[in-house]
Amino acid sequence: MRHFLTLKDFTKEEILEILDTGLEIKKNLKNGVYKKELENKTLAMIFEKSSTRTRVSFETGMFQLGAHALFLSNRDIHLGRGEPVKDTARVISSMCDMVMIRTFEQSMIEEFASYSKVPVINGLTDSYHPVQLLADYMTLMEHNATENLVAAYVGDGNNMTHSWMMLAAKFGFELRIATPKGYEVDAKILAECLEIAKQSGGVIKTMNDPKEAVKDATVVTTDTWTSMGQENEKEERIKIFNGFMVDDAMMSLACDDAKFLHCLPAYRGLEVSEEVFEKHSEIVFNEAENRLHAQKGLMVWLDKQRG
Repeated sequence: MRHFLTLKDFTKEEILEILDTGLEIKKNLKNGVYKKELENKTLAMIFEKSSTRTRVSFETGMFQLGAHALFLSNRDIHLGRGEPVKDTARVISSMCDMVMIRTFEQSMIEEFASYSKVPVINGLTDSYHPVQLLADYMTLMEHNATENLVAAYVGDGNNMTHSWMMLAAKFGFELRIATPKGYEVDAKILAECLEIAKQSGGVIKTMNDPKEAVKDATVVTTDTWTSMGQENEKEERIKIFNGFMVDDAMMSLACDDAKFLHCLPAYRGLEVSEEVFEKHSEIVFNEAENRLHAQKGLMVWLDKQRG
């Protein structure tokens, strides 16, 4: 049995297997073919953080696979009212076939997984967002943008940045991260990724100049400057992140056919300009749709590991 808590625990080959499974399922869906590969299975979805794409993609994905998803907010279960994580894990995993958790602390999902009898999927924590990176790389595969990949991440050193770092370390491509001073990536996670990158040949560079990061990049990506739980910092962050908006001037520094990605929701006029977002909206919304297909590939793959 395998859990999907970060990309760290998976080889490049395993990640590509998951994505190939997802792409095959997507192809079948577009041709009107529905294979009930998880028929009669159940997914418990625990949301301590709300989300549009995470809920819709997992719930729809389970339905299309012939399975059922249960939405559980922290207002609906005893986990949000004092029950120990380990007890909730043992109860839910005795009744369901898989669990997806979207929460704050990475330690919470790791503790849950250590007591779970079924696979646990990280739907987002403050440290990582690995299912989003599956969708991002799937999108680059579909757009023939994975060869000689040079990715530039512009913005906050958050869970998306950490997940891009882990993907670069596993896949061996170059990643440049530009953040304002004081908003850099987690030093421990960076060190871990740099160690993994020694085996793959991956290059991870951190800096404070977004123009330096974007120059000649083949992919440019960003995220909101103010993540959930940081709302009281919004006005201060807007001032500090001045100069980090991905606009036409910044994109002009990248390769002529550079792709722009955004995990959404996108706040135009802040981390990305209206012009850049709309110019690249087709690939951004394909990226959003691919959350559905990548996660179906992941769930089918995890289910097969159980035997």
